Amino acid sequence: MRILHVSDCYLPRLGGIEVQVADLIRSQREAGHEVVVATATTGEDLPGVRRLVARMPFDLPVHPRGTGHLIRLMTALRPDVVHVHTGAVSPFAWMGVRAAHRAGLPTVVTVHSMWDPVTQGLYRALKALGGWPRWGLVATAVSEAAARPIRAVAGPRVPVRVVSNGLDLAGWGAAGPVPSGDPVHIVAVGRLAPRKQPVRLLKLLAAARARVPAEVAIRATIVGDGPARGSMERYLAAHRMDWVEMPGRYTREQIRELLAVADVFVAPAPRESFGLAALEARAAGVPVVARAQSGVADFVRPGKEGLLGRSFDELVGSVARLAGDPRLRTSIAEHNRETAPVRCSWPAVLEGFDRCYALARDGKTRR
Repeated sequence: MRILHVSDCYLPRLGGIEVQVADLIRSQREAGHEVVVATATTGEDLPGVRRLVARMPFDLPVHPRGTGHLIRLMTALRPDVVHVHTGAVSPFAWMGVRAAHRAGLPTVVTVHSMWDPVTQGLYRALKALGGWPRWGLVATAVSEAAARPIRAVAGPRVPVRVVSNGLDLAGWGAAGPVPSGDPVHIVAVGRLAPRKQPVRLLKLLAAARARVPAEVAIRATIVGDGPARGSMERYLAAHRMDWVEMPGRYTREQIRELLAVADVFVAPAPRESFGLAALEARAAGVPVVARAQSGVADFVRPGKEGLLGRSFDELVGSVARLAGDPRLRTSIAEHNRETAPVRCSWPAVLEGFDRCYALARDGKTRR
């Protein structure tokens, strides 16, 4: 099958969408598909990558004439399906949707983010102005939590399927004994951006520490970097939280090594569409604490793979409970090590997208 992916952002940028799309393309090529990606991200030439780049401030991945360029590319390539990847607002990606509609090509749109009320309002306005639900799209979301607002806006004319993000499970499986929990090692991984509320994570850790008996030693490691780092460092200093380390960005191998000695993983962001770092922790055997309203709930069940909370206080209680209960930690860790999240494996993800491609192609031939 000839597949054209369209994404605002792509390598060499290293965000969640960029890495996930790159891994998907690699997996599809290994499965025998002919794959090309069109992107507005600047960078070196790579095989199968078409960079449609305009000179923009801060190298923003936007092209003012992107629709025309994409129509010409699609006409030349004639892919069997166009697969567009969007965040909350992705101008170039939606130019790809419009271009595929004009070119008469089957189109699948994957939404990698969670639509908040403002974003939902924007897409309702675009629906009224442009009528995109009538274009014969097939939409996918990375979790049930992310799919719900899309379905509410798109209506019954747009099928919205859930296809998980993918992970190479063999690369994250745990080896060796379950960590001893002395001290209890709490880990979080992610970009230190204000929208992720990283200072609130520090408040959560401090509140959980206060609920755990003093004789239980705790340390925490927060991996990542970003614009909120300064405010986090000031908070740690002001509250004398010297038991929390912030080593900066880690490679995937370093994260694997860290998870091998972690006792608890915390993913407290309230609007997490999926939570790839949490999936890596779960695959590595670490009990996960996360929001019940987030995409993490697709692969973490309360008491099975971790604990979920609907509020800040419930999250604090979950972290404190795991930190103070070695039997529960060990039980969840052993379950996670023995039971792989198969629906998040690349073979399952490729099968899910193949079904969506078939649905898009079938819908296009019927019109």
